[in-house]
Amino acid sequence: MAKKIRVGILGLGRIGKMHARNILTMKEFEVVVGVDPFLTEGLEQEMKEIGVPKCSKDPEDVFADPDIDAVVICSITETHSDFIIRAAKAGKDIFCEKPIDHNVERILEALRTVRDAGVILQVGFMRRFDRNHGKLQRMVAEGRIGDVEMLKITSRDPDLPPMNYIRDSGGIYVDMMIHDFDMARFVVGSEVTEVFAAGAALCNPEIEEFGDVDSAVVTLKFENGAIGVIDNSRRSGFGHDQRIEILGSKGCLMDSNEPESNVVYYHNDGYCGDKLPWHFIERYEGAYFTELREFVQAVLERRQPAVSGIDGLQSVLIAEAAAKSAKSGKLEKVEKVTV
Repeated sequence: MAKKIRVGILGLGRIGKMHARNILTMKEFEVVVGVDPFLTEGLEQEMKEIGVPKCSKDPEDVFADPDIDAVVICSITETHSDFIIRAAKAGKDIFCEKPIDHNVERILEALRTVRDAGVILQVGFMRRFDRNHGKLQRMVAEGRIGDVEMLKITSRDPDLPPMNYIRDSGGIYVDMMIHDFDMARFVVGSEVTEVFAAGAALCNPEIEEFGDVDSAVVTLKFENGAIGVIDNSRRSGFGHDQRIEILGSKGCLMDSNEPESNVVYYHNDGYCGDKLPWHFIERYEGAYFTELREFVQAVLERRQPAVSGIDGLQSVLIAEAAAKSAKSGKLEKVEKVTV
């Protein structure tokens, strides 16, 4: 077989560990090193047990190693654009978790560096690779429901994250709803031009202390004339609640939650089914694997991946407009920028 793609993983937290396990099952990849500034003996031992041969605290051990072909960035958001720039300048292909950065200028600098270096960049919007979301998008693209007119997306996390996460997240629009902004562009097949947002701290008033909300609704206007609504909550209480409905001139498509099984129990008092997956890693287990398969193929074929740096940029631009609208109380235009 062809030479393996030698990978350095940056960030060995929950997402980094999950990606490492997936990568280690793929014959096209070879993990060279895992890096985390908070590396402990326990974490290093855990990584060795799953098959990562070497660990380090210094990201330069990845960027300076000529034997490493690609990097997988799973570190905190504040490092993403810097790591993309350093990897691109070192000639390494890049898979980066969302978002690229909270700052648009830094995103543009990263994307221009990637372009000039001629390397591959894929952004980790894993929901695109979910089998249900993907089928819905394909049916829309095939014209099965005619011209898209209305979109509804519901996304609710099972429970509130820790307050220190809220403090550093960048806000619900860029941290959580960014996935839905990407999904909206993906399934409608058109850019978002204007947004109107409203939010409140309904689950925990303490979130207001960080200038954030835990419940939000955003109305979208698309270039093709369609309109959409996204609602987010940090707390559902029953698992990951993520649904899509899209109405067209010839019909409607719905993408419902996927419980742990489709078995329904009927009895004298009614009927019940299995619960929803609680953790987003469980909910999108297959999608996380499939997005890495896409990265492999993009690297091997030297082509643009299905989720590009431009996709990462556009979602942040929509998030910025939503955050601005939530403060102004007005409809806000999505900024147009050139890479």
